[in-house]
Amino acid sequence: MTPSQVSSRALYLRLLGYVRPYWIAFAVSIVCMALTAAAEPMFPAIMKELLDGGFGGQEARAMWLYPTLIVLLFAVRGIFGFIADYAFAWAANNVVLDLRRAMFGRLLALPTTFFDSHSSGALISKVAYDVQGVTQAATNVITVFVRDTLTVAGLLGWLLWLNWTLTLIVIGMLPLIALVVRLCSRRIRESARGAQSAMGSIAHTLEETIEAHKVVKIFGGQDYEMSRFDEACRKQRRQNMRNIVAASLVSPMVQILTAIALGIVIAVALHESASNRATVGSFVSFVTAMLMLLAPLKRITDVNAPLQRGLAAAESVFQLIDQQTERDDGTVTLDRARGRIDFDRLVFGYPERDARVLQHIDLSISPGETVALVGASGSGKTTLAHLLARFYTPSSGRILLDGHDIQTIGLASLRANMALVSQDVVLFNDTVAANIAYGALRSTDRKDIEAAARAAHALDFIEAMPEGFDTMIGENGVKLSGGQRQRLAIARALLKDAPVLILDEATSALDTESERQVQAALEVLMKNRTTLVIAHRLSTIERADRIVVMDRGRIAEIGRHAELLAAGGMYANLYNSQLGSE
Repeated sequence: MTPSQVSSRALYLRLLGYVRPYWIAFAVSIVCMALTAAAEPMFPAIMKELLDGGFGGQEARAMWLYPTLIVLLFAVRGIFGFIADYAFAWAANNVVLDLRRAMFGRLLALPTTFFDSHSSGALISKVAYDVQGVTQAATNVITVFVRDTLTVAGLLGWLLWLNWTLTLIVIGMLPLIALVVRLCSRRIRESARGAQSAMGSIAHTLEETIEAHKVVKIFGGQDYEMSRFDEACRKQRRQNMRNIVAASLVSPMVQILTAIALGIVIAVALHESASNRATVGSFVSFVTAMLMLLAPLKRITDVNAPLQRGLAAAESVFQLIDQQTERDDGTVTLDRARGRIDFDRLVFGYPERDARVLQHIDLSISPGETVALVGASGSGKTTLAHLLARFYTPSSGRILLDGHDIQTIGLASLRANMALVSQDVVLFNDTVAANIAYGALRSTDRKDIEAAARAAHALDFIEAMPEGFDTMIGENGVKLSGGQRQRLAIARALLKDAPVLILDEATSALDTESERQVQAALEVLMKNRTTLVIAHRLSTIERADRIVVMDRGRIAEIGRHAELLAAGGMYANLYNSQLGSE
């Protein structure tokens, strides 16, 4: 057995595991398909009796009997076929639902490093498109195999009973048909993988172009983006055509082999008929049953293409589901932290980079203290904040919260004690109230939401909206100004009331008036909290308890604003340079 066969079998068995919860519908469908297949050989049997007995005038009731039997036969087949199709479709859609839930649940639990190295467009393609293809392997293919295999078995049984010699001729073609199917399988699977990868590229290009449509327009990037999209579409088309070539070859080759068998059978049957060794009814019944074999045989051979595409999709789906989640072995639970933070000999470097981003950081922050991190871009300010929230794991050293190594604190407990307000505010296409009372806060009373908005200096513009707190704000708050979006984020942090606050350049992208309003809201938010402020605009952190100046991953200076200015070091140079440019 080849490795690819083992892989296919393992994939298929794993897919069937998702069908198991719906085994009742699955069983009903299988039974109905079996009954439908069992009815297939009855039609050529009726034709034999009709030709041998009905037309001979031996029974007057044949005028009504045979037409009635035929109508009943097709009615029964139709009823059982409908039940089988409905039950299988119900199971298939539930499998898609379960797989999408599993994929989305895994996305929610994946570490930040995973999203750093995977485009969101490709991930969207997996959840939106690949999982749909899996059902072709998990359910639809089973329908064909069960129903049509039983149909073929029943018809072959009838053929053997009629004339075993002729039937052996038909059966002799089956190994050749199986060989044709097998030769095409590998090419179909490979092209299906390529098509899925290309679909991910299409989704990625679409996502980037839609999100950056203003930049595309202002810099005249339409032709460039069109060429990127065109190349991704062409790649997907080429892979699809490779798939179609391999899949389309199967059917005509099977039909040719079947036609050869049919020709031999007819020649032998005519010879037997001329020798009076076969009745007209037997001959017609045999040919009818053989012709009825063509459709299920064609479906059985054609099912290889969707099976291989489904298995390729399953590889993509399970590749995401099997990704390692965020490490969470912490056993310590903090009800509400006091807010003491210690960075102890902290070292960090990204896996794909050789240079270290942070080198031997030693810093202690007292409960309720406001510490500002300043420095040039790339000095490690934001990375330090991300490590505190455990978005990344230190290469060495420790981060302590209230004396506990944060690696020993459960992730949910750690992050429940932190709030984040960043320059890149993330809002959802929902109401104002839902964006303030987000996630674990969603059951918060409306009065508390309004109080948080008031404290964040956001109540005036919210009440001026058409539906107030129930106004939909669009994708990522597109209907709001930068200052309004920032104040909603502050209101969200206020409502959470976490003891540790991270402010990541929360005012750097605002105009002077918006900055004034946001800064007033931030002063309310920072009261009685341990606050880590990452600042680009140094005028906003003059009142910080301490200012930490970072340079190429190290701490260069620590002190208050006035002390650092008087020292005339790096902070003074940064401050004077910025003051001069303003």
